[in-house]
Amino acid sequence: MGKRVSWVELYFDLIFVFAVGQTTHIMEVDPRWSGFGRALGLFVPLWWAWVGFVVLYNRHGEDRAAQRLFVLAGTLPCAVAAVETHAAAGGHGTVFVLALAGVRLVLALAFAHTGGQARWVAGGYGLSTVAFAGSAFVPGPARITLWVFALLQEAGVLLLRDAGRTRQRAGERPRRGRVEALRAMLRPPADPARRVDAAHLAERFGLMMIILLGEVVVAVAGSAVDADAGHDARYWLGLLAGLVLAAALWWIYFTASAPINESVLRASGGNPSLAYGLYAGGHLSPAFALLTMAAGVSLVLSGEAPTAAVWFVTGGLAAYLQGTRSLVTNRSLRVGPPLRAAVIAATVCLALLRPLISTTGVVLATAAWAVALAGYVTWRTPGRLRDVAADPLAYFRSAAS
Repeated sequence: MGKRVSWVELYFDLIFVFAVGQTTHIMEVDPRWSGFGRALGLFVPLWWAWVGFVVLYNRHGEDRAAQRLFVLAGTLPCAVAAVETHAAAGGHGTVFVLALAGVRLVLALAFAHTGGQARWVAGGYGLSTVAFAGSAFVPGPARITLWVFALLQEAGVLLLRDAGRTRQRAGERPRRGRVEALRAMLRPPADPARRVDAAHLAERFGLMMIILLGEVVVAVAGSAVDADAGHDARYWLGLLAGLVLAAALWWIYFTASAPINESVLRASGGNPSLAYGLYAGGHLSPAFALLTMAAGVSLVLSGEAPTAAVWFVTGGLAAYLQGTRSLVTNRSLRVGPPLRAAVIAATVCLALLRPLISTTGVVLATAAWAVALAGYVTWRTPGRLRDVAADPLAYFRSAAS
């Protein structure tokens, strides 16, 4: 049994979701691809701040007073970032960016307090603090450059620094093929102190996915409550479709993705580079996909929806399926990767039904499609879990193909 998620972590998640939930509102206010791009650009640095606190508790958390205070301190700049998200989307992002710097300053102090090799991570967050603070006072292109630099080096010091040590311990050459790289990720880390707790990580990200699924439910319920028209057939069909879609999304993740991800990470002995691929980086796209679908569903059920709304729903579902690797099959099935690509493409193209049926009809069709896929992954998951137990490398190669 690994460590469990602490109560203070759950409290932090409430503040974090308040912040990232504002990105959904940005897409609702500006339902174009420009709004989507701004929402994604604001979501990514928030996501990596959350990942920092996840790794802090996963490796070093003992639920003591000092660590609780660091986590609670991190909620303050997160809350400031939340209320400033719309201003940042409108081009007035100084306070938002300084709040991002504040979150990273808290992380730097928290890792420094832990001591030992965690001070290397603290230095990385200290560098990010300077980069984000400096970006508040420079023009757009330079600001983006500083953000990208800060986020890349955060990922490096947080989870990827062990990759080189693993390679050296195994006696591999610096230049490796793809298979060798995957094999290295399935080995325990060279430094046991850098091992991640698979049970805690799976529970932490699973809880976050549930909270983000709540954004879809809120979008459905909020649109239903705000409906001006009577409770006609369209009203009930829209409500039913939205809730069925949310339930199918839950089923797909917790029936297939969650147990398989945890099994692969356990098989690796808690390799931090693999944890990055499966969770920190791997969950970024499905997490944002849930927010995108929430925005699309809200727009569709609120009345006359713009064209982008149905694409938010179908494209979001496609990104969710791809990001969660729900459709991965055994590598021995040659048809697997092409079939997976065809299913993803078909999911996106459900939006092309719009000229033939109403926007509510598109959501209903998407929900039905998601239910069918949930049935498929339920059928396939026991075999996939056996594949992981028998040969994690073969399964991982299938997921990466």
